[in-house]
Amino acid sequence: MDATPIRNCDYETNEAGMATLIIPKFKNKKFNDFMLGPRKRYFRLALEELGSAVWLQIDSHTNVANICTKVYETFGEKIMPVEERVTKFLTTLYESRYITFAEIENESEKISG
Repeated sequence: MDATPIRNCDYETNEAGMATLIIPKFKNKKFNDFMLGPRKRYFRLALEELGSAVWLQIDSHTNVANICTKVYETFGEKIMPVEERVTKFLTTLYESRYITFAEIENESEKISG
């Protein structure tokens, strides 16, 4: 709950405040240009209400516990159990490499630097 998520991809929001992740098809820009040419270079992943609320709280400074608190303030009892749902969603984002955590990044910098 003390971990601090960091976004690894861009996003956009619609007029209803729902987030859509913009995920490059390939990580390497030159490879992306070569392989795809004029075709779409990104996947778009539309998040639902809870996912959007969590995603919009990720700011590289707010830890998971504070995100849970803010999401609970927004959704109340319908989000319960909030910690379980938020951490499961963040785990899915992490496994898909859409986010990382500041603590992991700091540890990687210590090892490589």
